Amino acid sequence: MDDRTGRRIVPETIRRSDRAPENRYGNRPTMKDVAARAGVGLKTVSRVVNGEPGVTPETERRVQEAIDALGFRRNDSARVLRKGRTASIGLVLEDLADPFYGPLSRAVEEVARAHGALLINGSSAEDPDREQELALALCARRVDGLVIIPAGDDHRYMEPELKAGVATVFVDRPAGKIDADCVLSDNFGGARDGVAHLIAHGHRRIGFVGDMPRIHTAAERLRGYRAAMEDAGIPVEDSWMSLGVTDPERVRRAAEEMLSGPSPVTAIFAGNNRVTVTVIRVLAEQSRPVALVGFDDIELADLLQPGVTVVAQDAATLGRTAAERLFRQLDGTLVTPERIELPTRLITRGSGELPPAD
Repeated sequence: MDDRTGRRIVPETIRRSDRAPENRYGNRPTMKDVAARAGVGLKTVSRVVNGEPGVTPETERRVQEAIDALGFRRNDSARVLRKGRTASIGLVLEDLADPFYGPLSRAVEEVARAHGALLINGSSAEDPDREQELALALCARRVDGLVIIPAGDDHRYMEPELKAGVATVFVDRPAGKIDADCVLSDNFGGARDGVAHLIAHGHRRIGFVGDMPRIHTAAERLRGYRAAMEDAGIPVEDSWMSLGVTDPERVRRAAEEMLSGPSPVTAIFAGNNRVTVTVIRVLAEQSRPVALVGFDDIELADLLQPGVTVVAQDAATLGRTAAERLFRQLDGTLVTPERIELPTRLITRGSGELPPAD
């Protein structure tokens, strides 16, 4: 339709419908947008956003209303450049699916949150190459610090990052071939206590099923097992010990071999929570009672019959202690690396108190 001047008139409804749809993933609102909507200067918006003084309550109210209406979120990139910090830390775990690492990770996250930092975590899957790749990828993203549960035994790849100021704490296992903070459980003492407990209840033929021997915790727990047996004057037969991957098939085979033959073991010390779960299944199929002590607590251990006696670590305290040391490094209050060893606790529930069947 045309008006008297010859200009074409497009009805409002048509003009609206012909518009390109608004991009719901468009540019984020900026402080300029907030300033324009609130009718104030950029500096005033900056003061409100950063909680700085010098803004009247009425002006602050207008700015906050504009922020809420636009959905503005502060972009921390500029603040990072000014401060030289990203307010983020990385956590390299062995296996995100392992229940042991749940409370440890949560404790690290809580400490990070208390310091205004974001936690980024990933899993090495017990692969040293993947651990290195993940740790260096986090460093490339300029995390302020790392908490690492080592999969390997050579951490010289971290030397340039440590020199560059990346705070680093190793937890559960020590670093290899570098001097760095580490927070550990007393794996040797805990295993020695657990095996000594079985010996005190009359057992002499005690099997040990553990993780891969190259892993620090597995080696220390084996050492604790041997020490307890030696302290009691009990010679250890090679067939009583089995270390390797903790998949159920391998653990089942190892346990069944120990429980068979002319001189079977009367008790088993399980080297970690995954081993314990498989051994429980194997023992449920036995016609005779076999005592069991596991390293690491497991869910529902107290509800089984008998309840499962365990050497318990405090995973949350491990994580919290490591994270607190990390932030002390960042604050400049820690200079010399230390090795901190936390105690374990023997929890008796019945399976470790069974007497020998023969």
